[in-house]
Amino acid sequence: LLPSLPTLTVLVPLLSLAGLFYSASVDESFPQGCTSTNSLCFYSLLLPVTIPVYVFFHLWTWMGIKLFRHN
Repeated sequence: LLPSLPTLTVLVPLLSLAGLFYSASVDESFPQGCTSTNSLCFYSLLLPVTIPVYVFFHLWTWMGIKLFRHN
């Protein structure tokens, strides 16, 4: 159903990079257009940042639960 985690860790940055290059080739105002949430460029830059932050806080929460249960 869902791809494995190693597949996702490779696939998501590659898709984001492809979206970034697509935005750079299509959008005339590429650097300025990245600040608008309506732009594809905004999300192609946001996705590679959001996923590691989510993973970090997910692991942080899991570690907190483990430490709370064992102490």
